[in-house]
Amino acid sequence: MESATSAKDGAKRPEAASLSPFFVSADKQSAEGSKNGPLGGYGDVLTPEATRRWAVRGAMALAAGLAAGLLTRDWQIGATFAAAALIGFIVYTARRHSEVPRWRKPSMAQRRTEAQLRVMKRLGYRVLHARATPGGNGQIDHFIVGRRGAFAIDSESWDKRLPLRNKLESLYHGRFSKNERIDEALEEARTAEQLISEELGRPVRVRASLAIYGPGMPWDSHNLRGVDIIRGTKVRKWLRSGKSRLTEQEIEDIYRAAQKVLPAKY
Repeated sequence: MESATSAKDGAKRPEAASLSPFFVSADKQSAEGSKNGPLGGYGDVLTPEATRRWAVRGAMALAAGLAAGLLTRDWQIGATFAAAALIGFIVYTARRHSEVPRWRKPSMAQRRTEAQLRVMKRLGYRVLHARATPGGNGQIDHFIVGRRGAFAIDSESWDKRLPLRNKLESLYHGRFSKNERIDEALEEARTAEQLISEELGRPVRVRASLAIYGPGMPWDSHNLRGVDIIRGTKVRKWLRSGKSRLTEQEIEDIYRAAQKVLPAKY
């Protein structure tokens, strides 16, 4: 909600113009791996700390499998239970893990959006998390640029018991107006748009959005007051809906400019 946040402005990358927007070369993966923190590559997976964590998870799964096998007197059930326990540990850890090492207590919504963006990275999208907007206290939870354009996403977790509705171009969560939150997201995206455009010397559009988890919605995405209101679980689908057609070089240029003009929040 890679760490692109930890990438340094002066770092040099291999030429990206010849790369397909849907496949990343081994050299590029290697270069990103050195910057991506906990998910960088095989070297990171095999660090002593990671090895210890996997050993603990394996031991717990094995213990659970042995207990199930002894109770049922069936080693096949025990093995199945052990495998299920290990998968459960993996899923739980993946949902709690954040690619931003110093992202202080990311919310559930931010982590869930971040998990979807990991998939988009494999399709050639570039991602930054927790970026400040100079001149204000705002934060863009996720800045994304890819073949379909540049996007600013703020992730929100709202009470699922209250309905979400659009009334006269205003968003209500139950009886509470959320227009102020929409306007904040729009201002953050417009600030990013202005700064990146000035840095590159040409206009760049940044689409503003709120990814909302919790309440049901009658739509997957809906534009309201200049901001796309997205069902949280449909972030990847929404990213593919962009009308832009950026080249590899344009993606790289916008990503580098965003790194420079939108400083890391933490």
